[in-house]
Amino acid sequence: MRILVTNDDGIHAPGIAALEEIAHALSDDVWVCAPSDNQTGAGHSLTLAMPVRLRKHAERRFSVTGTPTDAVSIGLKQVMEGEPDLILSGINAGANLGDDITYSGTVSAAMEGALAGVRSIAMSQVMKQDRPAWGDRFAAAREWGPKVIQPLLGTPFQPRTLVSVNFPCLAPEEVMGIRVARQGFHDYARASVVEGRDPRGQRYYWFGLDAIEHTPDHGTDLEAIAAGYVSVTPLQLDLTHRASLEPLAQRFNGR
Repeated sequence: MRILVTNDDGIHAPGIAALEEIAHALSDDVWVCAPSDNQTGAGHSLTLAMPVRLRKHAERRFSVTGTPTDAVSIGLKQVMEGEPDLILSGINAGANLGDDITYSGTVSAAMEGALAGVRSIAMSQVMKQDRPAWGDRFAAAREWGPKVIQPLLGTPFQPRTLVSVNFPCLAPEEVMGIRVARQGFHDYARASVVEGRDPRGQRYYWFGLDAIEHTPDHGTDLEAIAAGYVSVTPLQLDLTHRASLEPLAQRFNGR
């Protein structure tokens, strides 16, 4: 099995090192192509206004001066010898839950893989401000990652779909299990934009990463994580709201 590993935190992030360990336990044919720098919040963006440069760090290990989408695209088209059977993106240092997936470079890298027709899984480790007492901040992901990936290897993925996995911020032995859940939504009003001034007196704004409460829906990824479970959420790239097609068609009928 040939595996492509990528992320959005950058080639030197500890999360991708943990994911490489998981990948190497699954296969001896592992390739890495990730952004050279942190691309958190890049979403499914593609670099178009400047060239993207490729750097080789070691055998089958590369970085690009671009986004996670760039990394996957160049990895597939320029770096790898043959198409991968699996793309693993992460392990992100922080949650990608609810509507945050639309901003996530980690999830977007898996989206690019899904567009290319490759089985793709995004993996994120929920973090808290204080370093957990057990030391390794990716301990839950290291322990539970293989338990999630193995069943997914034998599960058919529909075209242009992917899976997003989030691990709770708990010691591995405290994790309650694995729960398949739908995407939830945060309470958007709780997000913050912090205003400040730089040393030259110019105003700037910084988007806050405060904990944001979620809507009280049941069966969501947010609820699963809050209850101590690993959340597994299937996602699709077809964003069409099908229930609106016919009403809109009638609205524009004859125009």
